[in-house]
Amino acid sequence: MNGIDGGAGGGPAGRGATGIGLERPGRHAAGATAVADASTTGATELFTVAALGYASQRPGHALTLLQAGCTTAGRAPDIEKLRASGYDVAVSLIDDDNAAARATVAADPGLASCTLADLRVVPLTPRSFDIVHCTLLERIANAELVLDRLVDTLRPGGLLLLRTGDRDSAAGFLDRVLPRPFRSLIWRGRRLRPYPAVYERVVSGRGIQSYAQRRGLVISQRQALSLVTARARPPSGLMPACRLVERLSLGRLSCAHDELCYVIRKPEPGFARVL
Repeated sequence: MNGIDGGAGGGPAGRGATGIGLERPGRHAAGATAVADASTTGATELFTVAALGYASQRPGHALTLLQAGCTTAGRAPDIEKLRASGYDVAVSLIDDDNAAARATVAADPGLASCTLADLRVVPLTPRSFDIVHCTLLERIANAELVLDRLVDTLRPGGLLLLRTGDRDSAAGFLDRVLPRPFRSLIWRGRRLRPYPAVYERVVSGRGIQSYAQRRGLVISQRQALSLVTARARPPSGLMPACRLVERLSLGRLSCAHDELCYVIRKPEPGFARVL
């Protein structure tokens, strides 16, 4: 199998939004944590603004973006908005090779170029992408190994846009412990329903912060999403069950959110040159 490498597009580059500043590794930006609307709008805006900020600091540079978990990525970040702002963006698509992903790719012509493979071993060229967007981390095994490989494929100064379920949320707990038929009711109508609920320890607010500290990464922004409360007609009993879990856990498992979004920057040493 050929390695996944960053491509380049043609066309003019323009000016975008203001870039995101750097903080100390593993620390949240001041005031960056917020419980947002659970629709994908919050994540799309967060990731699109981050990508625009990155692009604005590199005029004339054609962006390379890797979407890992593309079968559930939706429109985050908004590639068309980036291109409409005058930036060239070459997108590579990749996802874990399983029955659910194969079915999604077969049904969506927009995913025809997706590479399906074991994310733990698929060839990835180091320092080949400006931005990596990763979703569904809570649904895969060896999540920390996958994160390591995605970070390695980032250029210095590049962005990891991460969206994941939270192991330490009430909904995440129910997703892990309930039998599959009940899980299917909870996530009815969402693409993640056929995927297993793995939720390794890194897949939580504390886990991501610890990972960033150990790898010398910078958490620029963190946003919490509530997919459960934003649904027009959540399954009967789901919210009472989440509140019960929160009470029994003495607040450790929150029912205020169930997903986390991060903008994480790979530091660029002062002597490094972005290739």
